Amino acid sequence: MSDKSKVVFVNGANRTEVEVLVGTSAMHAATDNLVGGIIGECGGDLSCATCHVFVDPEWFDRLDAPGVDERDMLEATSEEPTEFSRLSCQIPCTAETDGIVLHIPESQ
Repeated sequence: MSDKSKVVFVNGANRTEVEVLVGTSAMHAATDNLVGGIIGECGGDLSCATCHVFVDPEWFDRLDAPGVDERDMLEATSEEPTEFSRLSCQIPCTAETDGIVLHIPESQ
């Protein structure tokens, strides 16, 4: 089993693949690798909603359901949330999510 996990960020026509250590949040995967569109102002403390992503439908059901605090924060995103919205600070990179595709909203 690998100690790395891949995350694919799609921002408009740009597609960026990053590889991070298992256990890293998808938000940190983006900010540590300078992926545009993921701000993460709060550093992953679930208090700003600037790491909003749309999980590719193929991957959505593989994630644990969002908690109450995350659902509340999703209502404060700058772009209207959808049924596939998540905060990337709450998505851990694991063997099960290796290769996950996350779409970045046009506005954050």
